[in-house]
Amino acid sequence: MAQQDPYSVLGVGRNASDVEIKRAFRKKARQFHPDRNPGDDSAEAKFKEVQAAYESIATAKDRSEHEQQQRMSSMFGGGGGASFGGGGMEDIFGQMFGGGGRPRGGNPFGGMGQPQRRKQRPKGADIGVSLELSTEEAEKGGVFSFSFKRLKQNSSGSMEATSTTLRTSVKAGVKHGTTTRMKGQGHDHPEGDAGDVMLTIRIQFGEGRFWDGDILVQEVPTPFSTLMLGGKVKVTLPSNKKIMLSVAPETLVGDRQRIAKAGYDGGDLELEFVLPDYDELSNKQKDALKKLKDTGL
Repeated sequence: MAQQDPYSVLGVGRNASDVEIKRAFRKKARQFHPDRNPGDDSAEAKFKEVQAAYESIATAKDRSEHEQQQRMSSMFGGGGGASFGGGGMEDIFGQMFGGGGRPRGGNPFGGMGQPQRRKQRPKGADIGVSLELSTEEAEKGGVFSFSFKRLKQNSSGSMEATSTTLRTSVKAGVKHGTTTRMKGQGHDHPEGDAGDVMLTIRIQFGEGRFWDGDILVQEVPTPFSTLMLGGKVKVTLPSNKKIMLSVAPETLVGDRQRIAKAGYDGGDLELEFVLPDYDELSNKQKDALKKLKDTGL
């Protein structure tokens, strides 16, 4: 049976951050955990599926390797580690690398004795790679290394998967999502030029913070009673400054407050209200919830 797409299993988008993926995994894992579903074989199977999905895309490196494996599998029809030689492969290479092979038969100069217009050289496929940086690394900039897999033509003319490590210079204060094209570093083409590497910078802020476009978002775990009745919660900003955030009565989960210039590199920060993760409820909390349930809350 083909392995399911890990993004679909966890219910996250392909641009999800480490934090978003971890949050989705924890939610699914709690839902299908064997302790919560004793004797339920389908729940146990789903729990293992969720674990495997998380392990395959938990970090930027994992996601990059997963995407490369998917592209390899797509190009080679599901095969892995294959080596391809020439001869009789022009149609296949044309589909794989987006270019035509050599002309077959007929007048190579076109009709009426006129020379055929020179075609653009075929090109190998591009490779998307993410470079994960901490806040400190992004603010300071510097030279960073990253590794990925590419199809390369060896001395015998065969195409084989090889591991490649490159270095790139990153300017201080680089923006999250900045993409740089590195020409000729992508997959080789057996009869043309190599594709490019599209390197995307992803800045990670650790647990509880993620990107929504160009805006940095920080989750603010807030008890349900505070959301409904109003109050204050303590928040530690990315600068490590601590503030007391006012919560208006009847605030909903997912509502946000924006703080100007409190985000990355002087940008704005949005604080998003979420419910805390409770690994285990006390008896007192359970009794309180039962009373709330009786009142319709």
